[in-house]
Amino acid sequence: MTLSPARVPATGARRLTTTLYGYAFLDDLVLLYPVYALLFADTGLPLWQISSLFALWSLTAVVLEVPSGAWADTVSRRRLLWLGPLLTAAGFTLWVTVPSYGAFALGFVLWGAGGALGSGSLEALVYDELERLGAAERYARVMGRARAARLLATVTAMGLAGPVLALGGYPAVGAASVLACLLAAVTATRLPEHRVPAKKGSTRWSATLRAGLAEARGDRTVRGALLLIPAVTAVWGALDEYVSLLIRDLGVADATVPYLVLLVWATVTLGSLFAGPAERLGTRGLAALIAGSALALAVGAGVRTPAGIALVGLAFAGFQLAEVLADVRLQHRIEDARRATLTSVASLGTELVTVAVFGLYALLGASMAHSTVFVILSAPYLVTALVLGRGSGRARNESPRERPRTQ
Repeated sequence: MTLSPARVPATGARRLTTTLYGYAFLDDLVLLYPVYALLFADTGLPLWQISSLFALWSLTAVVLEVPSGAWADTVSRRRLLWLGPLLTAAGFTLWVTVPSYGAFALGFVLWGAGGALGSGSLEALVYDELERLGAAERYARVMGRARAARLLATVTAMGLAGPVLALGGYPAVGAASVLACLLAAVTATRLPEHRVPAKKGSTRWSATLRAGLAEARGDRTVRGALLLIPAVTAVWGALDEYVSLLIRDLGVADATVPYLVLLVWATVTLGSLFAGPAERLGTRGLAALIAGSALALAVGAGVRTPAGIALVGLAFAGFQLAEVLADVRLQHRIEDARRATLTSVASLGTELVTVAVFGLYALLGASMAHSTVFVILSAPYLVTALVLGRGSGRARNESPRERPRTQ
């Protein structure tokens, strides 16, 4: 039987998206997520050692983010996507078999390295495959659903971690996390990749990195798209670590805290599903989305009630949508050969700003309530919305059809 030209792209897109959603879900189905801090404490680590582990994790991502993205533009991106979960699985295995500070540190390095290999590689592979199928306009919807799959996996892990821990302790939780990583690696091998990597020795990753940075310096639209990603991602990405503390400050029972945290993340998950329709917003609409989310965050945190937490969840959903749309703007503006490189540059910016936000939160939180800090940290989003709105008055938002692509 011969497939019609219309059927071939549809079949290819279906294979890509189905595999992508499965990979995204399994990659974040880590039951260790909600309990690894408890594992460290129960092993006897003091607070300063636990904090140093988190810092090491972030440092690994900062050091490897951009080089791994440049590497992904010179080798098979699919290869990096199955290698990353294997590194993470090795790290988790160390944690539960030889629990100690050294094993935890090495595990975080492996986890950070695995995450860096996937950052940039996944976005680049998906965009290029959709573009090959003539469906690049579906990128926002596809990636929004992929993020929803990740969030659903995180919520599922939160729900399963307690019962599994009660049944088999940390070894059982670790084994389940390792199994999820292995399944993610297997699923990654099924991702389609028609791009032909550069021949061995023909292109060094460092040359690809220099070319990508030169593109960012020489093209104002690329530079603006790069800066927008950390501007919309970093602050709320740091604040989500403090949501449980914000909720506990409301005076609710400790047993109620997890349910309100789940409410926040359920809202974010649902919000991710609207990424496709949200792409029609354009630049002014994106600015309004960011501003509205900032106001929801400030009001939701400021009222200090459980109902306000629902507004915080709505704000996070808006920021999640803005994050997807910012990624779309970047992918539309960069060249295929340097797609993973520049996506990783944007992720590096996000990591650096996130670390700065953690430091600022610690400084402000020393003398202020969590609700007050949340309100203060909504202000950068209003500035971002203002700058973005003014920029839209000078130039129209470009689409992939409006901007000529260099072959």
